[in-house]
Amino acid sequence: MWKNFKLNKFLLLIPLTSLMFCFNSPKNDDEKMQTIMVSVKNTLSYLHYSPKTINDAYSKDVYKHYFELVDPAKRYFLQSDMDEFSKHETKLDDYIGQGDLSFYKVTIDRLYQRVDEIDKITQDILSKPINLQEEENLTLEPKLKKVPANKQEQYNEWKKFIKYNILLEMESMNSKEEAQKEKKDSVQKYKLKDTIKFKALSQDEKLKKATDEVKDLVKDTFTRFKKRKKMDWFTVYMNAYTEVFDPHTNYYSPKDKEDFDTQFTGKVIGIGALIQEKKGNLFLGALTIGAPAWKSKQLSEGDKILKVKSKPKDDAVNVVGMLSDEAVRLIRGEKGTPVTLTVQKKDGSIKDVTMIREEVAIEDTFARSIVVNAPNGKKYGFINLPSFNADFENAKGRNASDDIKNEIVKLKAQNIEGIILDLRNNGGGSLTEVGDIMGLFMDAGPYVQVKDGNGKIQTLKNKYETPIWTGPLVIMQNELSASASEILAGVMQDYGRAMIIGSPQSFGKGTVQTFVDLNRFLNTEDDFGSLKLTIQKFYRITGESTQRKGIVSDIQMKDFFTYAEVGERYDDYALAWDKIPPTKFEKLNYFNIQALEKASADRMAKNSNYQLLLESAQWREKLDKEENITLNINKFNEVMKHRKAQIEKFKVLTKFENGLQFTMYPSEVEREKKDEAFKKKSEMWIKNLKKDLYLQEAMNIVSEMGTKS
Repeated sequence: MWKNFKLNKFLLLIPLTSLMFCFNSPKNDDEKMQTIMVSVKNTLSYLHYSPKTINDAYSKDVYKHYFELVDPAKRYFLQSDMDEFSKHETKLDDYIGQGDLSFYKVTIDRLYQRVDEIDKITQDILSKPINLQEEENLTLEPKLKKVPANKQEQYNEWKKFIKYNILLEMESMNSKEEAQKEKKDSVQKYKLKDTIKFKALSQDEKLKKATDEVKDLVKDTFTRFKKRKKMDWFTVYMNAYTEVFDPHTNYYSPKDKEDFDTQFTGKVIGIGALIQEKKGNLFLGALTIGAPAWKSKQLSEGDKILKVKSKPKDDAVNVVGMLSDEAVRLIRGEKGTPVTLTVQKKDGSIKDVTMIREEVAIEDTFARSIVVNAPNGKKYGFINLPSFNADFENAKGRNASDDIKNEIVKLKAQNIEGIILDLRNNGGGSLTEVGDIMGLFMDAGPYVQVKDGNGKIQTLKNKYETPIWTGPLVIMQNELSASASEILAGVMQDYGRAMIIGSPQSFGKGTVQTFVDLNRFLNTEDDFGSLKLTIQKFYRITGESTQRKGIVSDIQMKDFFTYAEVGERYDDYALAWDKIPPTKFEKLNYFNIQALEKASADRMAKNSNYQLLLESAQWREKLDKEENITLNINKFNEVMKHRKAQIEKFKVLTKFENGLQFTMYPSEVEREKKDEAFKKKSEMWIKNLKKDLYLQEAMNIVSEMGTKS
């Protein structure tokens, strides 16, 4: 959850001179990083909701978190490195205030040194015969691993890691062979035309092929690593400082902030094509129908990108060997300006293609609805909201509340009896959109309380007086529903306006963030990036925080995330749960929760697919928590054989269909005739909806809530 928060009045209370550090533009990267460090420290200390004391204890937390970010699997640094680094453990609090780069430089320089050495180590390992008959085990759980004591131990650990990946590749080949054989046997059994090519490889052939695959994978990994700029690692370093304040306070470099804005607004100015990296080269991926790359009729998926000319007067930049995100930034630019790509076609020919950049919508960001035809003969509406998107810079830009309103209007025209609003996997977004969406379903009233770091509490109310849907409403959530999703689900639950169904509890993110541009405190035109800063906590109208505890569903249905460590409560640095006085509101009586809950519990207890899904979820979580794996091929194959037997037991879930029928709007049916990408997405969406066991139960619940009003 974040907010378009105006700092101007707030900053009048702060001595701005204390936030100033540099009055002149930095001459080099070192000076820039030093400026950022001090600015981040001052901004955290003055503006964070719950500022920490910058002392030795804080320094130890930052030190620990930094290595969790840089070398989480303990594969790169040696014990001698860690011994050397340890002298800085209680000094990081001093370094951030002074702009001291010594710790950052020694660790990142050493990291690049170790990567060069390990690159040579892996080449040596892969140049020799791989023996998969040895009795060895690989530790999978990072918390149980120790930093390699010396280079020989590091060599042995990388050898084990490579063996593990080779075994995985071989197992993948085995699975593909089994699937192909199964298809061929089926074709022959029913005397159909046999076009399936199948030739089983020997174990030695699989070993060679798998080794070559892993060799390419490792080579690509180190190539990409070495291309990564040291300033990118500085962002990681700064986030070790910020995330110890709380997990949602983060430093964003200028390019990271650009990516965030693109995701948040759901739009990008470019040519509408994915850029993919393969073996050191860049290729065009899928082209967006109707976007400049597609309209050019000269570009195709799979074209190799050789050069990018960002502006007519600029020289073309050779992008061979460049990281994809760097090439993407060359391709993006201002709307209406030209960009030229030099590409190599699959036939080997070289072609220059000039396009005019356009605004390309990322449609997966926006709400979408469909009519659901229930077995009882009635029609219901299903709305999926992926995020609470908003465009603060453009008054005519898209936002979640307007999108939801449009979808409700379309659904009402189809004479639906109830609405299911799906907030599963919705990580939140704009706080103001929550109130606007609430106002579409009920009369005006408070929807959230917000408390700042000074203890001041503000109650926010929705602005709509006349709701456009007052009939049955079900809201679906899961463990990944966070922030704005939790406020909306919580307030609709508190009023009794909607039934909340899904996971036992949502994610538990009860904090508000805003972006603070660091250069606002500096006398320079340079872009120093931004700090996404926690400035408030929000509370339900009952006074309870959603922090850590999230929203408890009215009707609880466990899923794959229920058994995993997903949620704010699992983060060491998450802010605490607390409570403030409730605000005044009038509860509605739309339905009988107890009766609906009992009917659902009875159904789910008898639902064999649901019970099997829970068993599968518990089994998968147990697998994820395995601490060690054998590297002896015979024992490894036995482990895989046992797993396949379990997977076979759960295979019936992949064939499950909920029996619901879905009807697209006439306008979308027409669009499908012209837009192949939209057609494919729609087909996949409906296919997944038909396999959604939880949606099946949501339909049962909404149909029992009564008729529309």
